[in-house]
Formats: sequence, C-alpha cells, structure tokens
Amino acid sequence: MEKSMRRYMKVGTILHVTYKELGGGEGPILERLKKIVTDPYFEVVEVAQMKDSKVRKAAAEMIACGHMTTAYGGQGRMLGAGLNINDLDEAGRQAAIASLKEGIDEAYEIHAADFAFLAGRYEEETKEESFQALLKSTRELCEYAKAKGDMPILCEVFDYDIAKKSLIGPVDMAKRYASEICADYDNFGLMVDLSHIPMIHETIEENLLPVQKYIRHAHMGNTVIKSPDCPAYGDEHPRFGFPNSENDVEELAAYLRLLLEIGFLNEKNRPIVSFEVKPFGDEDPDVTLANAKRTLDLAWELV
Repeated sequence: MEKSMRRYMKVGTILHVTYKELGGGEGPILERLKKIVTDPYFEVVEVAQMKDSKVRKAAAEMIACGHMTTAYGGQGRMLGAGLNINDLDEAGRQAAIASLKEGIDEAYEIHAADFAFLAGRYEEETKEESFQALLKSTRELCEYAKAKGDMPILCEVFDYDIAKKSLIGPVDMAKRYASEICADYDNFGLMVDLSHIPMIHETIEENLLPVQKYIRHAHMGNTVIKSPDCPAYGDEHPRFGFPNSENDVEELAAYLRLLLEIGFLNEKNRPIVSFEVKPFGDEDPDVTLANAKRTLDLAWELV
C-alpha cells in the first residue's frame, strides 16, 4: 500500500500487555504510560484497571496532553478475579456485572473511546443457557453505558477450547450474539484479534466476513497452537515470528488487507487497531514492541 496506514487506522498498543507488571492495576503505570505517549508511532494507548484514582486522573491528563486516544480493556477484571459474565449462578453473574460497571465508570472517567470485555466459560450441555445469560448481561451493560454517554461496549472474540474457552467464541456464535444485541443497541460491537483467529480454528476470511458489519475495534498479535509442549502455547501473545507461531508479516498483511476490503479500515472514520504483544519470559518489553512496529511496517507494504 502506497498510502500511509495512518490514513486508514489509528495504531495503538495495549499498555498492560506490553508491560505485564501492570496487569493487576498497580505498579509503575505512569512511567510505562509515558513511554507510549512519547512515542509518535502510536495514536492510541489501551489501558485497563488503575486502582488508584489519582493515577487514573494523571493518566487521563497525560494521554490528553499527548493528543492520543485511549480505550479501556475490562477483560482483566473477569480473568483476574475468576468472574464470568454468563455465569449460570445469578450471584456470580451479578458480581461480574458489578465489576464491569465499575470498569465502565473508569472508562468514562478517562474519556475512553470504547470499553471491552469477554464472554465467560461454559459447559456444552448448558451452552444455550449460558448464551441467554450472556445476552442478559450484555443488555445490562449497554443500558448502563448508554445512560452515561455514547461510549461503545465491545465483546472481544476469544478461543473456545484452548485457553480462555470463551462462549464467544466461534464465528457462528459471535454472529448470532452480535445480531441479537445490535438489533436493540447501537452502542455495541465486536472486537476481533488476529492472534485469536488460529486459536478458533478459522481462517481470517471465515472469522471476519460473517461479522464484518459488527466489527468496531481490532487487535494485532500472534499465538502458538501447534503443540501444548511448545513455549508460549495458547493465548500468550508472543512477538511476531516467535518459534512455532502462527503469525508474522504475511499473516498480518492478509488480516489488514481484508479489514481494508470490508471497509473497516477507512479514511473517513479511522478505527483503532492495536498491538497485543507480550514479552515471553525475560524478553524486554520495549524490544518486543519494536518487533511489532517493524512487522506492521513491513506488512503494510504488502497490503
């Protein structure tokens, strides 16, 4: 592609994934955030729970001062606490909803462009019951967010049988889910992720085309699924080109090319497309991020 990718998307990264010591909502958040805000490669920084309200305020001010966009990932609120938005136990479902509503409050507080979560685990014999619980919970979240403003609520599509084992999930479930919610709420959409597509056992086309009209946010990353014995197996988001991994320059180019063809990447309303890359073992996070930027630059040349 001869035109700059900046004409079609806002490139970002997920702060608490690149700097995994921040995953619990504490640590040197502002110090790590400054690294991203002062890097002109990025227009977006995605954040998560920040337990200290003073840190949240300072982070929001830094992001605004840097002329950047931010988004809020609420997935860690579920995963870290073992909560499940489609829990068939009503007390468990309510606990998940309460935590996500707190996250929505924080997202509005920092002026996030959107708020994301994930569907929980399920049992095959009660899959439909879990789906109905997910619909109920999602409607509650959409209502809650809409009462406070116009921030979109997004469900990220995850694997269903490897790591997160999420109800959403394979593309048929994602399409059914999004169509039912979007019939009633205009503030809902899906978040897709290149690193999750091989884990769902689908091609890029199989994963994206059926839900193309519901996609509102995209992630770029890598995964290892060849064998559980391989390092970084599962939903670990290793650097591009990691041994035995699925995604590198050509796969990222194919992903972006299809996102461009379906109109998700566009010049009128540039969407967020962020890296989700995590250092493996003792790898330096800044080196891992440099790997991602080089990979994207090379991939865009092939789009």
